[in-house]
Amino acid sequence: MVTPSPVYRGRLAPSPTGLLHLGHAKTFWTAHERAQAAGGHLLLRNDDLDAGRCRPEFVEAMTEDLAWLGLHWVEPMITQSHRHSLYRAALVQLHAGGFIYPCTRSRRDVLAAISAPHEGDETDEPVFPREFRPAADTPLPSLTEPITVNWRYRVPDGEELIFTDGQSGEQRAIAGRDFGDFLVWRKDDLPSYQLACVVDDAALNITEVVRGEDLRQSTFRQLLIYRALKLNAPAFYHCPLLTDERGVRLAKRHDSLALRTLRAAGRTAADVRTAW
Repeated sequence: MVTPSPVYRGRLAPSPTGLLHLGHAKTFWTAHERAQAAGGHLLLRNDDLDAGRCRPEFVEAMTEDLAWLGLHWVEPMITQSHRHSLYRAALVQLHAGGFIYPCTRSRRDVLAAISAPHEGDETDEPVFPREFRPAADTPLPSLTEPITVNWRYRVPDGEELIFTDGQSGEQRAIAGRDFGDFLVWRKDDLPSYQLACVVDDAALNITEVVRGEDLRQSTFRQLLIYRALKLNAPAFYHCPLLTDERGVRLAKRHDSLALRTLRAAGRTAADVRTAW
């Protein structure tokens, strides 16, 4: 049960890298219901930082599909690719505080070091080996313009982080064991999901983040960024993921379960919601 409050601000944050499917719809509808129950409202954020995969036609499709589903948002849509200066300012702050360091190691290097299969879970970062990080007293180079090297957040090894998930209750993780040093800026001069998400949710005064449970582990990383930037973290609610008939988590490659496909087949938004 959400405590009624006129200041509740949630957000829908689709990424235009494909068509929205039933799994997205269920999570976004949960966000809608929680905002309604709290007497609040939702913002719409276009998470389009992955320039290589994002397409204008998917932006148009996602807004049409969300409206068809019965979702409403206030204010103009926020577009992440237009907010680079805000992310850069946060990076400068992390750099000044000594929270980050440059890193030339690739994901392949990390997987090889921890003997992990390359076909592992691509939704979360592997634990970064401590031996790959520079010593704490290593002089920190300046940030360049543009940035051409990855920058990682140095996690406080051994610290236990705790938050209460609105769906699953208390969650705990040990920094350096359950998750390691993580990317905050990429060598193609773009912020990571972790940094951009924190900056946007704080700047937009989001009071609760509703998203899929595949991003629960990201919350621990983001809590560290909130703390380093001296920002107040929102509440978090991670939704169970929908799976197909084989138990595989839905992805954008499941074209038959895309909202656009279901609409073309004559399904109504009420049909979709009833199936949940």
